[in-house]
Amino acid sequence: MKCSQNDEKIFMGSLPLAEESWRVQRINAEITQAFDELLDLKMAVSFFGSARVDKKDPLYQEAKKSTSLIAEMGISIITGGGPGLMEAFNYGAYKAREKNKNAGESIGLQIELPNEQHSNDFVHRSLSFRYFFIRKLILVKYAFAFVFFPGGFGTLDELFTVLTLVQTGKVPSWPIILYDKKFWTPMLAHFEMIAKEKYIEKDDLNLFSFANTPDDIKNIIKKEFFHES
Repeated sequence: MKCSQNDEKIFMGSLPLAEESWRVQRINAEITQAFDELLDLKMAVSFFGSARVDKKDPLYQEAKKSTSLIAEMGISIITGGGPGLMEAFNYGAYKAREKNKNAGESIGLQIELPNEQHSNDFVHRSLSFRYFFIRKLILVKYAFAFVFFPGGFGTLDELFTVLTLVQTGKVPSWPIILYDKKFWTPMLAHFEMIAKEKYIEKDDLNLFSFANTPDDIKNIIKKEFFHES
């Protein structure tokens, strides 16, 4: 994907000072607006996964089931607001709230891209972001657990952001759940290698857990939120 001319100027350092100052104000406004719109959000879990998963894929159905189970407990669901698995996550929560007004909300945080990406149709609240780092901030700030389904660079970027924040104590040790252990096994092998080389601590391998069914996710979240095993 080609970088926009304006973004290219930013990274080449060729914008005038006045325009840079305006950009800082826009960043501040985007953060402030997100904080204001989600101020009343109590319990939430952020779900991450590929935008490229088709509705016929079993993962799509498992994603819907997972968020439906969580929303039914009164916990809101936060996603990137786009298509694929993000749509499935929002769909599960959206339909759960249609059946039960006490179910959690479906929240989508969409990103503005050169190839315009619209929010999916299954959100109660939709926020749009110009900057990836602000979107990631909000995905983390309001969540008390993080669930990662299979995905590409974006999902991996979000996973490593969360892992780093927990590892360094910048956020509490909320559950980090990796869905479909088979998909994540090669990464786990790499983690074990870098732990052996002492680039991370062996205990860092305990920062996350695995889930292979929607009920696995539900049980981990239930234990975290309601201290039920």
